[in-house]
Amino acid sequence: MDSKRDSKRDTKRDGKRALSGTLISLTALTALSTITTPAAWAGAAEAPTPIRTRTWTTSAQPDIPAIKPANRNKRIALDHVVQRSWNLTEFRCLDQLWTRESNWNHHAYNRSSGAYGIPQALPGGKMRGAGRDWRSNPETQIRWGLAYIKGRYGRPCGAWGHWRSHNWY
Repeated sequence: MDSKRDSKRDTKRDGKRALSGTLISLTALTALSTITTPAAWAGAAEAPTPIRTRTWTTSAQPDIPAIKPANRNKRIALDHVVQRSWNLTEFRCLDQLWTRESNWNHHAYNRSSGAYGIPQALPGGKMRGAGRDWRSNPETQIRWGLAYIKGRYGRPCGAWGHWRSHNWY
């Protein structure tokens, strides 16, 4: 058993020595590769070639402007969209969808269908599963609405596409 351990240690040491020797050789080759002419080889020991570095800067701005919705309910929804790792396009689709449905009013009520709230849940009592305060809390309605969209359409743009073709989602 001891001879096996000793041979493993020797192999590790030999490997480290080989790696160390390789790194030293690479360092030497890298240093020598900066010297290009035979005349420079002769004076290489006297004056090493200076290394030049440059800093690159840009004044370019990102293409997508930051969104900071003025409406409180939209800000809540944007936070939830970000938490789900959906992109800005998904929020824009959601904005268009719920603007058409309820104009982001958490007290919106459709007298003809009985739909209620920001996502226009039909019947409104469906949102009870997201929280007991579903009638008055926009965050509860948004949380329920996003879960509904994810379960039925995958993402807000899927729901928006369905709304555009059928005028409901």
